[in-house]
Amino acid sequence: MTRSISAARVATLVGDFDRSPAYAGLADELRLLIGDGRIALDTRLPSERELTESLGVSRTTVTRAYAELRDHGYAEARRGSGTFTRVPAGRHRVQDNALLPYSGDEDAIDLNCAAASAPPGIAAAYQHAAGELPAYLGGHGYFPAGLPQLQAAIAATYDARGLPTRPEQVMVTPGALTATAIVAQAFTGPGDRVLVEDPVYPNATLAIRHSGARVIPSEVDPGGWDLEAVGAALRGTHPKLAYLIPDFQNPTGHVMTDDQRATYAGFLRRTRTVAVVDEAHQSLALDGQQMPLPFAVHSPGAITIGSASKAFWGGLRLGWIRAEDEQMLRLTRARIGLDLGAPVLEQLVLTHLLSDPDAVVDEHRARLREQRDALVAAVAARLPDWRFHRPRGGLALWCQLPRPGATAVAAEAERRGVILAPGPVFAAEGGLDRFLRIPWTASADRLEEAVTRLAAAWAAVGRGDRPRPRILVA
Repeated sequence: MTRSISAARVATLVGDFDRSPAYAGLADELRLLIGDGRIALDTRLPSERELTESLGVSRTTVTRAYAELRDHGYAEARRGSGTFTRVPAGRHRVQDNALLPYSGDEDAIDLNCAAASAPPGIAAAYQHAAGELPAYLGGHGYFPAGLPQLQAAIAATYDARGLPTRPEQVMVTPGALTATAIVAQAFTGPGDRVLVEDPVYPNATLAIRHSGARVIPSEVDPGGWDLEAVGAALRGTHPKLAYLIPDFQNPTGHVMTDDQRATYAGFLRRTRTVAVVDEAHQSLALDGQQMPLPFAVHSPGAITIGSASKAFWGGLRLGWIRAEDEQMLRLTRARIGLDLGAPVLEQLVLTHLLSDPDAVVDEHRARLREQRDALVAAVAARLPDWRFHRPRGGLALWCQLPRPGATAVAAEAERRGVILAPGPVFAAEGGLDRFLRIPWTASADRLEEAVTRLAAAWAAVGRGDRPRPRILVA
């Protein structure tokens, strides 16, 4: 089906564009809208006559603006069909062969990564930040703790959530995974125990193991956390750290209540275990619900990890650590052994985004909500014997199959052009072959097509098939 956009809608989106000269201002706005995703790829633009009338400009202005788009790779003319949006180098520019099973599969439906494309507003934030960057070019550009204004902006988000935080308690990192590695380096060594949830975000356990620590799994079952079992595991092992994801747990999607957080914090106090709280998905409440208080409210010594990747865009590659003053010294020493700071431009981008986050995140949530609902409906209709908890936020559906074989299903689905991660990928110490994670990070129509292919894979799969190893990003 051909997607198109009306001239009236384009006129609304471009707004009061720069008219000196008008064709260049119009082309700049259209490039920004296409790059931002507010005008989707492969969308037919209005005819020159229609857009001329809606904008109240000359035909020459629109003709030259469209020519500018084509010259810079943001549009292409298709004989007899019109002008369609594109991006320089095409869709395949966003793919990374390290994350895909083989070259030439750019048209596969990639649900291996629970990471969405950039919402509208990201490109504009980069433009704003680029204007601020020259003020920093006279210095060395290293900010091991982060730009002071970004530290203050992140601290303010914790204040607003009921966790008083000073900028000095925040360290900006190149992503949440780097933050996890810094914490592990600072607080563990060879042979130390770290309690981790099972299933768990697998790259986090890799970062923890790189410090030489021993991972102790603590089950999160399809119904949520078994706190009695958590308490028993803590008493039996006395780990130094406990890595947990209380907000839209990855991959199950569960949210820990305030009462559960208080109970968990009590167990941690008794064993003198420091919580490492991954809040990467915390801002993605899709049903308008109020989220529980930050875990660190209940456990003041907790180290909290945040991320811009899920709320804004993974390409920002920015995360942060929120910790107490006495912990920050150890974190700083560990951090300098890994890197000397995050990129200045991206820190300026995130500072701008955090000045009015709802302007971007609200639309991002609306898109994710639509995609989640489409995925839930498709799985319920086409795979009725699969069980799942409908998350009220986050990015993925954690499906329980009637029998083991998720690894084989993933292998068969890959042959049918759908790439996703089976349960064993998320297992701390093996198992979980009755589970499959399906992120809702593609468009609704792509998700529906993915589930159609997945249902065919489920019907056709033979026991014992195994997929090629894959790198998982999020």
